[in-house]
Amino acid sequence: MEKLPNLTEILINTFRTLINQFVDFVPKLIGAIVVLFIGVLVARVSSIVVKNVLGRVGFDKIGDKLNEIDFIKQLQTEIKLSEIVAKVLYYFILLVFITAATETLGVKAISDMVLSLVNFIPKVIAAAIMLQIGVLVADAMKKAVISICQTFRIASGKLLGMIVFFFFLIITIISALGQAGINTELLESSFNLLIGGIIFAFAAGYGYASRDVMANILSSFYSKNKFSEGQTIQIDDVKGVITKMDNTSITLKTDAATSVFPLQALQSKRVDIFPELTDNVTEQLLK
Repeated sequence: MEKLPNLTEILINTFRTLINQFVDFVPKLIGAIVVLFIGVLVARVSSIVVKNVLGRVGFDKIGDKLNEIDFIKQLQTEIKLSEIVAKVLYYFILLVFITAATETLGVKAISDMVLSLVNFIPKVIAAAIMLQIGVLVADAMKKAVISICQTFRIASGKLLGMIVFFFFLIITIISALGQAGINTELLESSFNLLIGGIIFAFAAGYGYASRDVMANILSSFYSKNKFSEGQTIQIDDVKGVITKMDNTSITLKTDAATSVFPLQALQSKRVDIFPELTDNVTEQLLK
């Protein structure tokens, strides 16, 4: 007959093992708490100092430029870069001390997880800087497109500017996500297909709708050396003095009325040029 195990001895050995492990763990726990406390203190002091220094050197002026962008205004958020940098620094230092605290405890799984977060923060910072620069470049491109459209009197300049803005913004976001270590292959391929379809549809529709405007703009380059204000010309049955000539139209003043023609009429219709009138007659017509 087999001998039954001594339950008392088993219980005593179990409790002895637990007590020994607890005695060994308590100093590690106290050490981890001390390290974590020091980390919180160092992180707070460092973040306050960095925030004050960046605020005094004018680092927030970059954030003010971002706040002036229409897209940022619609989000109803105020970007203050000194506070953002201070917060990122605070959590970065805190994570470093948390890593040291978990290593003191000897828990490898937690240490590896926190260490991966610490290594991820520099990538996030680089992605944030890339995104900030991209937003500024996208806004500058939008303003340039609107200005060019206004110069050539092209309709829907603001719409074109917004399309350019969001195009560059999406490209920047995808690039920033890639910098942060996120796989963006599927997103890039979907975006390329979407943008390709939108550009083709927009180019076809807008090109058809603005063909007359583009014809007038091209006519202005062809006609600017042949016609000038003060000349007397006749377009079809309308004879008058040129009082104004811009990139898309020409204005003739007759004895009865003022007529405005698109510039392409100078190429598509018969135009007669008459000898210049005397200065008195020209001044009376131009008034």
